Amino acid sequence: MDNETTAPVTVLGLGLMGTALARAFLKAGHPTTVWNRTAAKAAPLVAEGARLAPTIGDALAAGGVTIVCLTDYSAVYDLLDADLDGATLVNLTSGDSAQAREAAEWAGKRGARYLDGAIMAIPSSIGTDEAVILLSGPRPDFDLGALGTVSHLGEDPGLASLYDVAGLAMMWSVLNAWLQGTAMLKTAGVDAATYATFAQQIAVGVAGWLPGYAEQVDKGSFPAEVSALETDARAMAHMVEESEALGVNAELPRLIKAMADRAIEAGHGGEQYPVLIREFEWAGELVSGEAGSSSRP
Repeated sequence: MDNETTAPVTVLGLGLMGTALARAFLKAGHPTTVWNRTAAKAAPLVAEGARLAPTIGDALAAGGVTIVCLTDYSAVYDLLDADLDGATLVNLTSGDSAQAREAAEWAGKRGARYLDGAIMAIPSSIGTDEAVILLSGPRPDFDLGALGTVSHLGEDPGLASLYDVAGLAMMWSVLNAWLQGTAMLKTAGVDAATYATFAQQIAVGVAGWLPGYAEQVDKGSFPAEVSALETDARAMAHMVEESEALGVNAELPRLIKAMADRAIEAGHGGEQYPVLIREFEWAGELVSGEAGSSSRP
C-alpha cells in the first residue's frame, strides 16, 4: 500500500470502537469497506460514504488492509475460518500476548500477513493524536495514521498486548494512589479537585525518575543514590498508620509496605527503591509459598 493515505481499508466489527475506527478512515479519505454481523449497524457509516460488504469474503476481497475489531479471539477464529491467502490482517481485538502469538500462527497457516494490535484510547479519541495504537508483528508497509498515534513495537506479535496490559498496570496504579490520597485528604475537608492539582505535580515528578530507575533495573544494580529502601519503608509505615487513624482503607499502603518488607528481609534494605522489581519478577515464588527460599537472590 506504500503508505498512501487514500489506500482502501476494510473494518470488520462495528461495535463502538469498530465504528470509530471506520469513521476515522472515512474522514481521512480512505475508501472504507465495513462488515458487521448485524448489518443495520453499518447504516450510519454507509450514509457517510462507507461500502457495506454483504459477506466476509467480499469484505476481504475489497483489498488493502483488513482491520479486525471483535469481542474476543474466539470470534475472530469463527469469523475468519477460511482461506485468507494474500490478506493483510490487523487484529485490534482485545486479548493477551499468548492469544496474539497463537493468532499469528493461525493466520500464517491460512496465508495471511498478520499484525496484532492494541488500542489505548476511548472511541471518542480515535482519529486524534491522543489515541495510541500499538502494533506488533511484521513491520507494516501501510499507513494507519488516520487512527491516531501509531507505534510499531517489534516483530513479536505478542508485544502490543504486553505493552497494553503494562500500560493498564501503570494507569490503575496511578489512579488508585490518587484515590487513596483523595480519601485521606477528604477527612480534612480538602476536595478532590484541589488535591488533583497537587497530585499532578507529584506524578510529573515521579515520571521524571523513571529513566534513571530504568537504568538501574536494566543493570540489575540498585545503589541508594537518593534514598535507601529501609528509609522508604519507614515512610510507608506512616502512610499505613495515617490511613488507619483516619478510618481510610489501608489495604493499598499495607500492600506497598509488605513488598518493601519482603525485600528488606531478603537483604535489600540498603538499596534504592527499584530493587522492588525482584518482588514483581518472582511473584510465582510468593504465590507458591517459596518466598523464603534460599535460592532467591
